[in-house]
Amino acid sequence: MISRRTFGKALGLGAGAAATSLTGTQGLPTASAAPRSGAGTPIAPTAHPGRHTSFASLKQVKAGLLDVGYAEAGPAHGPVVICLHGWPYDIHSYVDVAPLLAAQGYRVIVPYLRGHGTTRFLSSRTFRNAQQSVIALDIIALLDALKIEKAVLAGFDWGSRTADIIAALRPERCKALVSVSGYLVTNLAANLQPLAPQAEYAWWYQYYFATERGRLAMEDRTKRHDLARLVWSTVSPTWQFSDATFERTARAFDNPDYVAIVIHNYRWRLSLAAGERRYDALEKRLAARPAITVPTITLDAERDPFTAPGNGSSYRDRFTGAYDHRTLPGIGHNVPQEAPTAFAQAVIDVDHF
Repeated sequence: MISRRTFGKALGLGAGAAATSLTGTQGLPTASAAPRSGAGTPIAPTAHPGRHTSFASLKQVKAGLLDVGYAEAGPAHGPVVICLHGWPYDIHSYVDVAPLLAAQGYRVIVPYLRGHGTTRFLSSRTFRNAQQSVIALDIIALLDALKIEKAVLAGFDWGSRTADIIAALRPERCKALVSVSGYLVTNLAANLQPLAPQAEYAWWYQYYFATERGRLAMEDRTKRHDLARLVWSTVSPTWQFSDATFERTARAFDNPDYVAIVIHNYRWRLSLAAGERRYDALEKRLAARPAITVPTITLDAERDPFTAPGNGSSYRDRFTGAYDHRTLPGIGHNVPQEAPTAFAQAVIDVDHF
């Protein structure tokens, strides 16, 4: 096992930045029975999707390799919740969730992932890498920059994967976890095997991005815009979002590194693009599918084409701490924006396990 100091040195970082390492020891206790909310657990008020259109506070902070843009809501000294978006989305996936959690006293932080929105690389020389461990390191660097020791992590899509990785490898930084679609840590070897045809069909854009034709489409602003909107419609078939809702998020796609990050992420998953050797030790640990020991609620969206069959059974063994699983009827892929009350309640509940 590589130490924090050695890992930081390998990355060419100083002693402070070495704390962003994903390494760390952890035990693997036996799985506990699924707990349910107690009588004292706060109940989030019902929020209608689309009620909020913006965040009151947008900030920037230098963290690791990035100058991270993020939204913040709630009291500055409240317990922290980090909400992580996916692709093709941005911080507005949480525009209705954040006020619900802030009203319960949480300090809610919603960062733009690398390549999105106002998040920028500090150096033009940094490789635009989007392999899974690197994005997790970004979030740990953000925690360090904001002097946050531990937070509840909640995410979907890329955000679920990132939160899962931190919970698995750095559980001391993760108080509890809400993970849409369950255990999403990527195993590159397993990813080389074909899925059932219907599942492959849902991943059409991943294969499109593997081609030069797909990369050129992403370079074209109009085609990039229309492609993302098509994905929204197909993976969230019951969500009647407005033009304004989509356009608010689409502005985040104009980041100068957006195309490089998106293309690298999907090509890396298919082993068509290399990561960086300095992260090999982390990826080796992730390939072993490490168990997650922190309190967790997993959410499956009924209308999401990426939801695995079996009501969470396919990944249940990866969660060995306090655990609950919930299926959201009629909801598609963008769970926090389509079902903000259910998502916020999951955060509140898991914090009270």
